[in-house]
Amino acid sequence: MIRRIFAVLFLTGLVFVSGCSGLSSGPSVLNEDPAERTRKQDGSVFGKSVVLGGESQPGAGTSGLAVNGYLWRASLDTISFLPLAQADAFGGVIVTEWSSLPSAPNERYKLTVYILNRELRADGVRVSVFRQERNTAGEWVDAAVSDGVPARIENAILLRARQLRIDSQASLK
Repeated sequence: MIRRIFAVLFLTGLVFVSGCSGLSSGPSVLNEDPAERTRKQDGSVFGKSVVLGGESQPGAGTSGLAVNGYLWRASLDTISFLPLAQADAFGGVIVTEWSSLPSAPNERYKLTVYILNRELRADGVRVSVFRQERNTAGEWVDAAVSDGVPARIENAILLRARQLRIDSQASLK
């Protein structure tokens, strides 16, 4: 019995020691000069690699947003007429609330935009459109979305993203 307890304690100690092997013995972040920390962050909460207006700079590292900044901003601009329910920049998902247009109060729409890539590409954005109509009892029921509506929204997002990219490159010159 004592031999089993000793074996378990020994194995637990080995696991603990092997788990600590990845720790560095360098200077602690807590002891680092605040000015040095600010310099490392380069003014961004997320570090140097995140540029919300566009793509990360070459050689800036691999951490940061998983989506293209131009597509992200263009998506928000394009669907700004609908109230947002959720916007996850790291996951690349934008979800709107159900909303009716003033010209058609008996139907409402909800959009979900997926940014799929870190590059500005035509296949980097997908839009899902949901539509509901009010029936005679006043309840909202699902209805079909006209063909081509998601593709037209995707094209509008891509056009806006290209404009944002061109504008940002022109401002660098």
